[in-house]
Amino acid sequence: MTRSLPRTDRGRLLLVLALATAVTVFTATVPLLRDWFDLRVYHGSVGTWVHHGGRIYDYRVPGTAYGFTYPPFAAVAMAPMALLDLRTAIGVALLLNLAALALVLRLLAGPAWRRPGWFGWGLLACLLALFEPLRDTISFGQVNLLLLALVLTDAALLATGRGRWAGAGIGLAAAIKLTPALFIGLLLVTRRWRAAAVATGVALGATALAAGVDRDASRFYWTEALWDTGRVGSQAYVSNQSVQGVLARLGEHDRAVWAAAVLLVLGVWAVRARRAVAAGDWAAGFALTGLAACLVSPITWVHHLVWLLPSFAVLVRAGHVRVAGALYAVLCTSVVWLWFDDASGVDGFLGGNLYAWITLGLLLWLPAGQFRPGPRTGSRSTRTTTAAPSPAAPTISPASVQTEAGSLDTAAAAAGTAVTSGRAAGRGTTSDPTGSTLRAEANPQSSSERASS
Repeated sequence: MTRSLPRTDRGRLLLVLALATAVTVFTATVPLLRDWFDLRVYHGSVGTWVHHGGRIYDYRVPGTAYGFTYPPFAAVAMAPMALLDLRTAIGVALLLNLAALALVLRLLAGPAWRRPGWFGWGLLACLLALFEPLRDTISFGQVNLLLLALVLTDAALLATGRGRWAGAGIGLAAAIKLTPALFIGLLLVTRRWRAAAVATGVALGATALAAGVDRDASRFYWTEALWDTGRVGSQAYVSNQSVQGVLARLGEHDRAVWAAAVLLVLGVWAVRARRAVAAGDWAAGFALTGLAACLVSPITWVHHLVWLLPSFAVLVRAGHVRVAGALYAVLCTSVVWLWFDDASGVDGFLGGNLYAWITLGLLLWLPAGQFRPGPRTGSRSTRTTTAAPSPAAPTISPASVQTEAGSLDTAAAAAGTAVTSGRAAGRGTTSDPTGSTLRAEANPQSSSERASS
């Protein structure tokens, strides 16, 4: 497969430039970018709050019903945005998202991050640019990548045995948006009591700080806004790829049914995540938690699915490159928008919920605790039950296996293999845009993040 690729630096540079140009044209013209809508919500809300004495949760983007929906600490963290004009804020948000993405890739790749070289990373960048959740996160000006980077930083600390401050990133992420609080659950079910205490303490401390800054906003959020489902938007909207979204599109609104489904998902997650961490597979444990969080949140807009990125890294690490490429390609196509107007019938049930099915399938079958020896890996494991990770695979090595602390194997190298095969990138770029995707711009799916929080 790789013999047809150029072998000279000049040829590789031309190939990367050609792919980057094609991807840029595709992302700029086909899916219709989101015009930084969510960033405009943040900017307008904190600007009104800081400069005009307005209430955080009263602001609405002009001409829409969308306003700020995160916990009060998120507004405190975003307060410096009030010092910037909107155009500058957009530039800063873009840079922060790109920096967070680079950190996420670095954490998944580990010490072997240099192995793919500039050519492999260039191809990987083109592939990532096609990923719909990533496209939407960046073009909405969303915070998902920043939260993912905070959480994965804790994963790296736990995996390498430097756990003194492990949990702080999770705590901050949970204070900004409630969905990452499930990672505190991961620390609890795996009996990482110190990290769980740190995460909980940081989350509560940040929440208390926000209450001290604006007591009325905190009272309103925790007693009213959080429980007001009318602020969320339609749960049946096709962008909602959670269990609740699937049920809503089926016309099932009984909370008992949803609660039962959530408990079932959480039960599967708890068993699989605990086994993964017990086997020293922190990467799979964190990946499974991201999957479960997307499923159990009442609202999981498409851009929230950046939490699936660690799962693709785990698939590649386990040698399932073709499976990872195929699933990744589907998530590049915007296919669920074909059922924007009508998600009824068997086709709507299957196709309109396709991203949710992928998330559920990964939760059930993601390889966990199944390290595969690579060609350059010796038998360095200190346990007879755990094989050494493959050098071509992204994994966060266990804190309990100190001799493998440096084997955060490379997602970039393995993903580079997927890129060079051309499968995922080819499928993503050849997908036709749908009219539904274009119409989503008029009704941004993500400016309301209440269910995530």
